[in-house]
Amino acid sequence: MTGSGAGSSHTTRPLRIAMASYYLPSDSKIGSGWMAHRLANALVERGHSVTMFSPCSRPVDARYAHEQVELRGRLRVFQWAQRLRTLDVTQFDVFHAHGDDFLVPRRDHPVHVRTLHGSCLDEAVHSSGFAARGRMLVLGLTEVVSAVRFRDAVGVSRNSIRFYPWLRRVIPNGVDVGRFHPGPVQERDPTILFVGTYLRRKRGRLLQQAFTDYVLPRVPDATLWMVCDDAPTAPRVEVLGRLSDEELAERYRRAWVFCLPSSYEGFGVPYIEAMASGTPVVATPNAGAREVLEGGDLGVLSPVDELGRNLVRLLVDDERRAGFTDAPRIEARKRYNWPTVADAYDSLYRELIASAPSAG
Repeated sequence: MTGSGAGSSHTTRPLRIAMASYYLPSDSKIGSGWMAHRLANALVERGHSVTMFSPCSRPVDARYAHEQVELRGRLRVFQWAQRLRTLDVTQFDVFHAHGDDFLVPRRDHPVHVRTLHGSCLDEAVHSSGFAARGRMLVLGLTEVVSAVRFRDAVGVSRNSIRFYPWLRRVIPNGVDVGRFHPGPVQERDPTILFVGTYLRRKRGRLLQQAFTDYVLPRVPDATLWMVCDDAPTAPRVEVLGRLSDEELAERYRRAWVFCLPSSYEGFGVPYIEAMASGTPVVATPNAGAREVLEGGDLGVLSPVDELGRNLVRLLVDDERRAGFTDAPRIEARKRYNWPTVADAYDSLYRELIASAPSAG
């Protein structure tokens, strides 16, 4: 298809998009599910028709159509991969998978897009325990199969596709800057916010220990807010459980510092939520943090053994905290806002549709 008229029709007509995600925020806290959900909503806001296929129930704020795929018994991830293989998406312009598409047959129609939200091979290196590491290795091999078969795969960061040198496209995750933004009132006492899990790679336990052993003796009026449901209580530590988006955004605005000391992040959505909120970020130098925080220009990258010290330096130094407020907020609003992310996917879909054999 050639000519300016043909190009114009591609740039204006709404698309019929099928999305598939094993996780959705209705039933899971996994970040890729939140991103699939929010991207689908953003695309609907642009006028597209989106249908989400998932084993999870429909999120209450979903603006898209939803088809729940029932799974039973064990090995549900691999059941899901098999169900994707038989899914009829021929009525759609685009099939967009957020994982587990390694069994899906190659089709001339519709266009097939895969988002790599991280690297299971990388995560396997940082997993604790033989079973967890083995599971990540198996899932990593399925990612390799998908990346080889579907060469229009997209990474949410450069590090998420580093094992696949033939992949070039990076479209980052997004943040709702209308919800995550600075507020007029900050907490009176020094406050650190954590969003993650107490155990495993998010390393909430590491942060709580650094807070108890190093921060509190030097900043005795400090408080640690932990947005998780698996942490024990401790002096000056508040375990908040699971919060709504509105409640979470308020905590970001009120906190003095945000800290997520993960051993591995493919991207790290909480980093950009904190950045958009004008809250300084402290992270350990995992791959996602190094990339999103631009090597430490947009936040503090702290070695594990310096975590408490770096938190104290920010809590007691107003000028230092202010240095990690404006530039990160501007970057989040410019690069990671959902309209910009949705624009990038919209352009990709249309580019692939125009170049598909059936478009000729």
